[in-house]
Amino acid sequence: MKQLTDAELLLLGLVAEMPRHGYELDQVIRGRGMREWTQIGFSSIYFVLGKLEKLGLATARKRPGADVSAKSRRVYAITSAGRRALVSQTLAALREVRPTYPSVLLGMVNWSALERAEALEALAARGEAIEAEVKRLETIAAEQQPLPDFVEVLFEYSIEQLRTEARWVARTLAYMATKPWLE
Repeated sequence: MKQLTDAELLLLGLVAEMPRHGYELDQVIRGRGMREWTQIGFSSIYFVLGKLEKLGLATARKRPGADVSAKSRRVYAITSAGRRALVSQTLAALREVRPTYPSVLLGMVNWSALERAEALEALAARGEAIEAEVKRLETIAAEQQPLPDFVEVLFEYSIEQLRTEARWVARTLAYMATKPWLE
């Protein structure tokens, strides 16, 4: 079985909960705040569902009374092969650490190309943006209460990552402000 993309695994999990059409999937993604931690747009949902269908991991059936050719009227459900792939790859996603490459790393590696004031200001702006994002996510989570436990911890994970980065930014700003500038 091929390694599924994040979008494929996300949609496969949602159709495993219950058969859904693309618009319903978009509503669930929006309603659970999934766009806050995954990159899947409405326009790509049907494309990904088509890939899952071609892989034999999901099936599509016509919704009663719908035009058979209309994609928006097709309801997708998980297959037995899809369930096996979902379980296997979900367990792997929980077990494995996958490196991420935030843009701040590129900014820091190229730090010496900047003027001192602009470098420190940019890092300070990042800290402010992180604080604003924490507040935004906390507001979204609070407005959607009560959330299922597994959705609640998704927000908590994202918020805690941001808080950790905010602490790193503050320490790095203090440290870099005391260092001689590279000429």
